[in-house]
Amino acid sequence: MTGLYERHRAVAPDWLALYYRRPLELTHGEGRHVWDADGNRYLDFFGGILTTMTAHALPEVTKAVAEQAGRIIHSSTLYLNRPMVELAERIATLSGIPDARVFFTTSGTEANDTALLLATAHRGSNQILAMRNSYHGRSFSTVSVTGNQAWSPTSLSPLQTLYVHGGVRTRGPYAELSDQRFIQACVSDLEDLLGHTRNPAALIAEPIQGVGGFTSPPDGLFAAFREVLDRHGVLWISDEVQTGWGRTGEHFWGWQAHERSGPPDILTFAKGIGNGMSVGGVVARAEVMNCLDANSISTFGGSPVTMAASLANLSYLLDHDLQGNARRVGGLLIERLRSVAAASPAVREVRGRGLMIGIELVRPGTDEADPDAAAAVLEAAREGGLLIGKGGGHSTSVLRIAPPMTLTVAEAEEGAAILADALHAAG
Repeated sequence: MTGLYERHRAVAPDWLALYYRRPLELTHGEGRHVWDADGNRYLDFFGGILTTMTAHALPEVTKAVAEQAGRIIHSSTLYLNRPMVELAERIATLSGIPDARVFFTTSGTEANDTALLLATAHRGSNQILAMRNSYHGRSFSTVSVTGNQAWSPTSLSPLQTLYVHGGVRTRGPYAELSDQRFIQACVSDLEDLLGHTRNPAALIAEPIQGVGGFTSPPDGLFAAFREVLDRHGVLWISDEVQTGWGRTGEHFWGWQAHERSGPPDILTFAKGIGNGMSVGGVVARAEVMNCLDANSISTFGGSPVTMAASLANLSYLLDHDLQGNARRVGGLLIERLRSVAAASPAVREVRGRGLMIGIELVRPGTDEADPDAAAAVLEAAREGGLLIGKGGGHSTSVLRIAPPMTLTVAEAEEGAAILADALHAAG
């Protein structure tokens, strides 16, 4: 592995992060497990950053990929594409957006970039509202609306971004308020902000902030925001790159926890739908999607192979009620992790929904984030045979847990036990 690591360092940018003091080369996977180049087996609780949504090497997906690759691999959007149309039809219906149109991209970054293009073109404004502690991608436009300094390498921007309170429930100036008063305070902040600026194009928000450490507002916040936004004609973009497809258990989309005011104007998705294939996309009502007055295509978005994989993956997810599994097994896993956390003074909070769980670590006896502890637990979990992620806002001190949605009860128990040992070893 040392040789490959040195080769990596010689050709890759310094800012291309790798996990672990001894980086892993993963060679194959099956179900909820992966193996490294040394033959070590790991229970995977991160799924390639929430991307291996159903299972590693899911037979239905690998078969669909092989069969489509044997017919034609690529054609571009200049030609009719049956798998793309079939998947767009299904997603349009599932999205909840009336008269929906779907455009496929190759990543969540590109999906959010497209959503920002649509919103600013439709509204004739380059001002964007975004949430503090947010993450929306690595392109020039998406970095500029990311409210997380660790993932925003430049202050230069094609957009004027204004940041709104509400993405983090248990930190910040409104943390001590009740849920109802928290929402009222955030709405008042939004109304005040809109009184001091020209009308923005859109609010872009993750229903549950992913890179930010799986934080979320109380249910109903974005519905309350939507009432204010509608009065000003401001669009709502729901970034569902990590929250989509039933991962939260309670809802198919994250926005449905805030559905009192209806669906978003624009919805973005990626990651899990392709189960590892490079797929992203945008759903918007026709009036918004069709607002562009210039030609556009996608060379690789909507590729026949990635569409075939996504169709097979989506069918498997729906046919096997993986949303229900995320709710049931995820609920059990959260209970186990909260029991584990009760024995660790380093754990400030266990939060999340379904199979999207965060464990926030602090220096014992304080409310101060402890990124060193998070790194130590990550290493100890790996030594115990478990792969997890990490994230967080001002400091990276949250363990991120998001297994494939076919996770079994036995595997949830096993992962919780490994995490208990890792927290003890690191603490």
